[in-house]
Amino acid sequence: MFRKILKLFILPLFVIILSVNFGNCDGYNGEVLKAGISLQEQLPKSFYGTWRVKSVLTETNSPANFRKENTDIWNLSKSGSVINLSNPFTGASASITLSYVGDDAIRFTKKGNYDGKILTDTVEIKLTGDKFSGTNTLVLETLSDVDNSVIKTAKAVYSLKGEKIAGTSIE
Repeated sequence: MFRKILKLFILPLFVIILSVNFGNCDGYNGEVLKAGISLQEQLPKSFYGTWRVKSVLTETNSPANFRKENTDIWNLSKSGSVINLSNPFTGASASITLSYVGDDAIRFTKKGNYDGKILTDTVEIKLTGDKFSGTNTLVLETLSDVDNSVIKTAKAVYSLKGEKIAGTSIE
C-alpha cells in the first residue's frame, strides 16, 4: 500500500520539484508551472479577432529603419495552445509567446530571423472593450556573417491604438 502511495503521489511531486529546481537545463522552455492555469487560458475572449491597429513611432535610435507611423490589420487566433498573429494584407504570420496576462493587460512577443537579422517584437496592450492601447517595442539585431554575433542593434518604440473590426465580441 505504501509503495502505491509513493508511486502515485511522492514520485510525481519529486519530478515537479526537480523540474522547477533544475529548470535551466537544456530543453527547458521556461514554463513548468504557472499556478495551475496557462496564460492562454487567462486571455479574455475579446483578445481574439481582427483589429485595425495604428502605430506611431515615439522613440528610436535608427530612424532610417522604422516608419514614423503605420496602420495595420492584426488577426489574432488560436489553434490548440498556439496563438497566431497574422496580417491578411502582407501575408505575414507568426506564433506569439505570452509573457503576461492580467487586469485586461497583455504582453506578448514574437521573434523571427530575416536575412541575417533577428527581429524581436514585444507588444504590451490594455484591452478596453473593443479597443486597446499600448506600446510595441521592436529590436532589430544585425548579425555578423562570420560568427553570427550581433554587430548592430536598432530599436524602436511605437504607441499603439487598436480597434476591433471583426470577432466574437462585436455586437
